[in-house]
Amino acid sequence: MPKLDLEEALVRVLLVATKEGNAMSGQLIMYSTPWCGYCQRLKAQMGREGIEYSEVDIEQDTVAADFVMSVNGGNAVVPTLVFPDGSTRTNPSIGEVKEVLGL
Repeated sequence: MPKLDLEEALVRVLLVATKEGNAMSGQLIMYSTPWCGYCQRLKAQMGREGIEYSEVDIEQDTVAADFVMSVNGGNAVVPTLVFPDGSTRTNPSIGEVKEVLGL
């Protein structure tokens, strides 16, 4: 088994903890930035649909940015959502969000 460097190991621990904690809390989490137009659009659409979520600004939270990059092939792509079941989607449509949530 190959050795992991400390940063990679921490990101993996964070990924597991986020998914498990999210599944336990039943919360939808959106990773975003203030300037992201796709984030603004999806937030507005989820608001109109009454979909509650927690938001994390990856420009203010480096651990969150590392998490986002870990699920997006090393890229800090937003919006990235983590669903209550622990699955992630990057720049999903409102239809995809509702489908994953069973709405």
